Amino acid sequence: MNANRELWEKGDFTRIAASMRGSGEALVDGLGVGEGMDVLDLGCGDGTTALPAAERGANVLGVDVAANLVAAGQARADAAGLENVRFQQGDASELVDLSDEAFDLTVSVFGAMFAPRPYDVAKEMVRVTRPGGRVVMANWIPGDPTLVAQILRISASYSPPPPEGFVSPMLWGDPDAVTARFGGAGVPADQISCDRATWNFEYEGTPTELVAIYRDYYGPTMNAFAAATAGGREDELRAELDELFAGENRAVDGTSIAANFLLVNVMCPYLGR
Repeated sequence: MNANRELWEKGDFTRIAASMRGSGEALVDGLGVGEGMDVLDLGCGDGTTALPAAERGANVLGVDVAANLVAAGQARADAAGLENVRFQQGDASELVDLSDEAFDLTVSVFGAMFAPRPYDVAKEMVRVTRPGGRVVMANWIPGDPTLVAQILRISASYSPPPPEGFVSPMLWGDPDAVTARFGGAGVPADQISCDRATWNFEYEGTPTELVAIYRDYYGPTMNAFAAATAGGREDELRAELDELFAGENRAVDGTSIAANFLLVNVMCPYLGR
């Protein structure tokens, strides 16, 4: 099986996505999504940004490598009565089912950054976006001190080393890497901008209870706990994550944690395709 698909089908990311809905709505509002736009949400999960885009009148296709998340997104859309959004399985490195220049906006929120072959990912996003349209990515930032970058750092420290040739998804949070990858897709550097922004995680329970959800349902931390348990270090990993989540929590009751990310905006050029 595709290793990326295996990672995201391993748990149930819908349990994590439930804490991200407010920021998904806010991101879509900031993109100016409106009536009649054709939008691709790549690495869409269960629709945290796809559904808000459809609610604002866009025609939305959500694509994700994980079959369980595609099914969950379609179920959410059906329950909401949204007929202008649909979900299908696909690999961001090779969008074989999608035509050239099919979308006004291609958006990927912490999704395509995890796909293999990042230069191919950039080329595919540009290929399926109309000239004059936009590609927008939200990517976690390497070495950032806030929540998600630290979850991934801690998880990696307990997990087996990655295979030879592995390219860290966190490089999508480096503006120089972003510029190089989209440059390889034919986009001039002056058509690419990168800004830091903040994503919020809101959860009614305690930080420790949220850690338990990550332990049981989030692929990277599930792998880390499996390796830590095998090595007799499960309690150590849990304590480290408990300390992280509690230290980042801003709420008196419940859990509210902000995490920094890189917001990438790409204007797609006319490439003579």
